[in-house]
Amino acid sequence: MAEKNELAHVVERVVTQVLQGHLPQLREELVRRVLAELPQGSIESAHDTNAAGPADLLRGVAAIHAGGTQKEILRALLDSVTQHSGRTALFVIKGGTSSGWQGRGFEDNEAVKDFALDTSRGLPERVLHEKAPFSGQVLDMDPRFIDHFGSPAEDQIVMLPLLLKDKVAALLYADGGLEMNRLDTASIELLVVSTSAWLELTSMRKQAPKESAPYAESMPAAPPVAQTVSRFNDPFAGHAPQHTSAASAASYEQQVTAELAHAEVVSAAAAAAGLDPGGATAHAGATLSEEDADIHRKAQRFARLLVDEIKLYNQAKVAEGRKNKDLYDRLKDDIDKSRATFKKRYGNTAAANVDYLQAELVRSLAEDDITVMGANFRR
Repeated sequence: MAEKNELAHVVERVVTQVLQGHLPQLREELVRRVLAELPQGSIESAHDTNAAGPADLLRGVAAIHAGGTQKEILRALLDSVTQHSGRTALFVIKGGTSSGWQGRGFEDNEAVKDFALDTSRGLPERVLHEKAPFSGQVLDMDPRFIDHFGSPAEDQIVMLPLLLKDKVAALLYADGGLEMNRLDTASIELLVVSTSAWLELTSMRKQAPKESAPYAESMPAAPPVAQTVSRFNDPFAGHAPQHTSAASAASYEQQVTAELAHAEVVSAAAAAAGLDPGGATAHAGATLSEEDADIHRKAQRFARLLVDEIKLYNQAKVAEGRKNKDLYDRLKDDIDKSRATFKKRYGNTAAANVDYLQAELVRSLAEDDITVMGANFRR
């Protein structure tokens, strides 16, 4: 279990770095494709009416992606949606209940907070069940909501799911407003999808280890500890509506934790299965027990994974370092950090007497020529 969680941690960090590196291109491609799919008539009409146009949509996506916290991202979502609708509200799904988080465009936006939305029927039930956006009529909405906040000037309404980890974390409602009919469903859907993706990425960023100063090599080794609790960041963790009991909220958190922890285990197992286990080492022979030999093989495999990660994200430095024979000086932070990670994982195991990471640095990073590591590299 500890081995799988360590692998999951490394794989997660690699995925996060890849996403961060390609994020600007992904964002531009997403906006470009959605704009290409919008009906030409709706784009042209934006210039003739007070409706928002593509430029407003682009600004909305940029505002969402500029959010530094999850609450800032969600507020930017609501602010952006109001450019394409008359009224909008976000409802949090927790413990089987749906409660208002914030609203825009209502006569009393504060009244939206903690409004208990009925999701057992109509449009809310359909969106929650099928995890997809749907348009409908006022009759498809919770009648208590319409009675409380008033019916929009036009009969059409829309509701969309905000998905996180393939779960519906919230429902977004929008209509054309009490006096005007401004409801651009395609634009609203783009904003919601963009928000879901951005929240996922920010959650992964917080889970990934932060870049810091090199670890001291004298760091005391700690025994491997298996992680059993997911570090999923719930953007509505601090939201405790008055009509929701503490027991149901606790049940919801336990459910999310259990499901995401299971997902992490499955992901880690898949990652481990895709690795090349390699052949048995000289230390995994007849003189070692089957259990100790397995630890040696895992340590060797983990060392390869750490070095491969260094190579993947420092290709230019690796090329220059090999050419100038100063690889260690250029990659000191990454190498020292990997050494500390490896020591923490295997420093108190049967593989502690073999420095597999050192061997892998020379074999793979230096291509079996230790001189290219430079004079400061520890022999």
